Amino acid sequence: MNPSSVLPSFVSVFTAAICLLPCGATGQEAVRATATENFRREPNGPILAVVAPGAVLPVASRDARWVEADLTGWVWGASTQADARAGFDVVVSARGGENLRLEPSGSIVARLQEGTLLEEVDRRPGWIRVRRRGWIWGGSVAVVTPTTEATERPLPAAGPGTEVADPVEVRPGDFVTTPPEGADILTAPGGRPLGRASGATDLEIVQTDGSWARVRVEGWVWLPTADGRSGGIDPVPLTPSELAEEPQRNRGRVVAWTLQFISLEKAQAVRTDFFQGEPYLLTRYGGSDGPFIYVAVPPERVAEVEGLVPLERISVTGRVRSGASAMTGTPIIDLLSLERIRGGG
Repeated sequence: MNPSSVLPSFVSVFTAAICLLPCGATGQEAVRATATENFRREPNGPILAVVAPGAVLPVASRDARWVEADLTGWVWGASTQADARAGFDVVVSARGGENLRLEPSGSIVARLQEGTLLEEVDRRPGWIRVRRRGWIWGGSVAVVTPTTEATERPLPAAGPGTEVADPVEVRPGDFVTTPPEGADILTAPGGRPLGRASGATDLEIVQTDGSWARVRVEGWVWLPTADGRSGGIDPVPLTPSELAEEPQRNRGRVVAWTLQFISLEKAQAVRTDFFQGEPYLLTRYGGSDGPFIYVAVPPERVAEVEGLVPLERISVTGRVRSGASAMTGTPIIDLLSLERIRGGG
């Protein structure tokens, strides 16, 4: 497909994440995780665990985009404490969380977050079998029937009985067209909605991660100001600590900070707030003793930041992806603009 034959001239560009596979169907006994995915207390809610690909979860219910399921396995007893809040039995107390395993010392099913409350099911010396009900994004799981795994398929979007086409393999630089019902565009896999692409919209693939694709869509928006000129987005005066106090409320806001560059990194799969392999700047706010800040860099702008020198100061404007990342509590912003501060100490 030649996008220039379909799309008009553009003045506005944004990059976001969408679910490539349609999401959701009831009446199935279980789903299998097809990618590393967050397991949440409620849709788009606090993260309870990070589920590993291949984990099988019995289904409790679902809506159009999310699946409510039970996460069950064995956790090392020394990494928990008794806790009867909200009818649960134990809480993950190990700093940084603990692995949930299929059986004692067995394969890892998920990584439980520190502070996650769990229901106790059984005990063995040194180990506790636990269960927690939560929600997982429908695009990152596939239905598993009790008879055979050969019938495994992506969850359909429109409910029971919906036929689903085989997943289409896409690569960066390819174009895909949204289905007739359109597709939600999110800040990150399972993140906050940015908007919705209507049916038959052409999207350029920037990056893929399992059933998720980071896409670029271009178009025109009306941004009038008092004098008739196009307006911009003014940064808000927020510090990293203020972001962390209300991380959900501050998502999507624009900040402008002076940062100290440390290094250019690529995200590993364990960093669930990023795509696997997504480039980001590791920086500090306020100098060498300040808190760390992650600055996510669009792949097409990596060449722009490759010449940065460790410890040099940079002026960055970015949009808040997360006020406190799931793994470290570090703020993450998506790069909008960057300037090197020449001659700064």
